[in-house]
Amino acid sequence: MFSKTKKTDRIDAEQREQYEYARRRIKQKKNLMRHFILFLVGSIVLIIINPVLGYGNETLIKDWFIWAILIWTFIFLIHLFNVFVMNKFMDKEWEDRQLEKLKARQAEKIAELQKQVDSELQLPKTDDFTKKNEADNLLPPDVQ
Repeated sequence: MFSKTKKTDRIDAEQREQYEYARRRIKQKKNLMRHFILFLVGSIVLIIINPVLGYGNETLIKDWFIWAILIWTFIFLIHLFNVFVMNKFMDKEWEDRQLEKLKARQAEKIAELQKQVDSELQLPKTDDFTKKNEADNLLPPDVQ
């Protein structure tokens, strides 16, 4: 309100879309970093719980914490793959191309259905209809 700089420039739709995409990517990377930190802390806790405290020695699998960490590593690698690799191939441009393909396919189906409806339901041609209306019209041409 009392600022010396006034923001009169509006953000157009393309800039807004780029901004939203950047925010989504930052959120994905932030969640990946949270997952990594949680993975490190959780792995350390599992390593401390089993060998140091002796918890889980009565289970059938002697070193169960190693298997738990390996499974968690696999899940983290899938998350990493989704954020960095899949996003490069399936980014906003890929989504737009897929959207255009689907819209084109839908337009083709609509045109095909319209053609089928037109062939099944024969409507009078516009020339015949206008001639009939002109013949039925009792008003002189200048009054219409």
